[in-house]
Amino acid sequence: MTRRNWKSWVPRSPAEAMEGCAQRALDKYNRGIERLACDHLGQHNASSLYKWMGNGRLPLTLILPLERACGVPLITRYLAAAHGKLLVDIPTGRKCQAQDVQQLQTVLNNAVGALLAFSDGKQSAGQTLDEVRAGIETLAWHHGNIQQHDHPQLELGDPDDE
Repeated sequence: MTRRNWKSWVPRSPAEAMEGCAQRALDKYNRGIERLACDHLGQHNASSLYKWMGNGRLPLTLILPLERACGVPLITRYLAAAHGKLLVDIPTGRKCQAQDVQQLQTVLNNAVGALLAFSDGKQSAGQTLDEVRAGIETLAWHHGNIQQHDHPQLELGDPDDE
């Protein structure tokens, strides 16, 4: 089984998004369901979170705390994709590093590879759309970063963000 690319993976349902949040929190921060429910969502036990994950009906007020606890906005990403929208991090106008350009090149190369694999019938439409969406979002971030270059902003993000 290959590792999931959390930066570009788009869940296909609310339940899948919540399961992805739980898996990411466990993999990255060693936060299990009980700890997520009690420490981050303010619940008395994990039974409510299990129920919400099962039926995909997490209360709106708990979406941000759950995404914060896992470090990736998977539920928000699902909602944006369901409405045909892209989710782009707010550019800060900081100077690009070589690593940023190399990441862009990798994401775009993966998108082109996915298009070729799809046209050959070797890859599903969903996987191809995820790769193309990741390429467009990365290019959009660079576009906004260049626009913001003359007026750089403070980077107020989480230091654990990837």
